[in-house]
Amino acid sequence: MSALMDGIKGNCFAVFGRAGMDMFADPLGVKSEEAAHFRADLGGSSANICAGLVKLGSKAALITSVSDDAVGRFALNRLRHYGVDTSHIRVLGGEYRLSLAVYESCMEDFQNVIYRNGAVDFQVTEEDMDRVDYGAHSALITAGTVFAAEPSRSATFRAFENARKVGLPVIFDIDYRPYSWPSPEVAAKVLSRAGAESDLIVGNDEEFGFMAGGIEKGLDKARELAAEGRMVIYKMGEAGAITMADGEEFRTGIYPVTAVKPNGAGDSFMAGLLASIADGHSLKDAVLRGSACASIVVSQPGCAPAMPTTAQLDAFLEQHPGPTAA
Repeated sequence: MSALMDGIKGNCFAVFGRAGMDMFADPLGVKSEEAAHFRADLGGSSANICAGLVKLGSKAALITSVSDDAVGRFALNRLRHYGVDTSHIRVLGGEYRLSLAVYESCMEDFQNVIYRNGAVDFQVTEEDMDRVDYGAHSALITAGTVFAAEPSRSATFRAFENARKVGLPVIFDIDYRPYSWPSPEVAAKVLSRAGAESDLIVGNDEEFGFMAGGIEKGLDKARELAAEGRMVIYKMGEAGAITMADGEEFRTGIYPVTAVKPNGAGDSFMAGLLASIADGHSLKDAVLRGSACASIVVSQPGCAPAMPTTAQLDAFLEQHPGPTAA
């Protein structure tokens, strides 16, 4: 566990997974099919984590591939706008395309339409992973989407091997998206392997339940992984989270807000958690700060643009009641 914490405190993260383009209906409350205007910004779970980390004072490099077209260049430009290191991103020609998400700032019957046909981020190769200078980073982060297809699946497991060789801890956000996978059975098997090879696992009750073969078994699965020496954060939505580390557990609540959308919370939680540990906060306070980041993001339109800076996070914590009782 000390190696994991030391890696996080190094505050320089290699992040694996997709970048995308988000288009969200404007203004607040309008449904996508009724919108005359959309705003565009960076999207994709791993890219969002990178943006969140950098806005909180960390260093983050995204390792992925993007399409050689206007949309791919848009994502690269937005990553650079947020201060993310793009030097490990391969631009790929042909018919592969960057992911596109079209959604709205509306909680009632929320719609998020994902375009993932011929997704370019699945084309990351083992050779791409071998070109990364792992020694220049202090920890590796991946979202589960990278494991949904080849060659990205094998490439990311290669990245795990490369990280181990130089002593980098592996941080895994389960991030299960059924539409990306060939079958639930394949997903459960592969994600379980990824969890077994990780040092810190973050997921919600449904994701752990999925890995275990039933929602009612999720907490037992999380505890089983923690008993093997990992840190595990088991998120339960409005019920808060259970953090398991060093043979102990503690529960934390959330910071209630008026949400305008449900997406982006998990990415912001991860960024807030890691950046807060790196900034010297206790594990419990870091979990709470991650929860506050999640609340901030769901209360505003967009994902990457809604990620808070450290000053914004501190101001929220000073002004906002909470957290709720765990």
